[in-house]
Amino acid sequence: MSRIKLLSWNVNGVRAAVKKGALASLQEIDADIVSIQEIKAKPEQVPQELMEWPGYQPYIFSAQRPGYSGVAVFSRLQPQRVQYGFGVERFDAEGRLILMDFPQFRLFSCYFPNGGNGPERLQYKMDFYEETLAFAARSDKPLVVCGDVNTAHQEIDLARPKENSKNTGFLPEERDWIDRFLAAGFIDSFRMFHEGETGQYSWWDMKTRARERNAGWRIDYFFVAESLRPYVKDAYILPQVLGSDHCPVMLELEF
Repeated sequence: MSRIKLLSWNVNGVRAAVKKGALASLQEIDADIVSIQEIKAKPEQVPQELMEWPGYQPYIFSAQRPGYSGVAVFSRLQPQRVQYGFGVERFDAEGRLILMDFPQFRLFSCYFPNGGNGPERLQYKMDFYEETLAFAARSDKPLVVCGDVNTAHQEIDLARPKENSKNTGFLPEERDWIDRFLAAGFIDSFRMFHEGETGQYSWWDMKTRARERNAGWRIDYFFVAESLRPYVKDAYILPQVLGSDHCPVMLELEF
């Protein structure tokens, strides 16, 4: 048997995160596959110590717009195939998705759009969600979907559900998409081990110092295909890891 440890973390700017000690934290966690979102950097701007991280191969997909969005995966495991983006220009221009095939699963490492800044961006987010659902339905391999989904699923997934019921990230249509995604054959791996637990969050508003009060949101996920359920050994959040307004989320699989 082999255990694979996967990490997902929105670093909110990879250069700033590394300056705050993110690489040291990642080295200590010692995951096999590290997916990071919102890198806000072109490949040549990613800190050299991360690009040359011993034992890891870097895969970078940057947004066309400088200092915006972007995702990266650092893997100790050799993927059989790598794809950058959906192949849909309006989504791929923002550098939001890396797909990797491994022998037992396909990794869908993604920074889902935020629905703020008006109706157009909310529609863009919902369109991106639909593209994800369509892709999942077509996939010929079991998917592990990870990243900042930018939506809290249920009331227990954020500290102030009533106050945020009309705000993006907790709108009925956003939450309904997660319901439909799970109904399409996926599991919220964290809830396999922490069913009904409250106070478990992965993002806190920095402006209001919400982390000190743990007034957060759980918007970072590892969704796994139902067929992978027997191989899921653990899923958890690491709120003690600093360096971003998000913290890492983890998944452990054993084949």
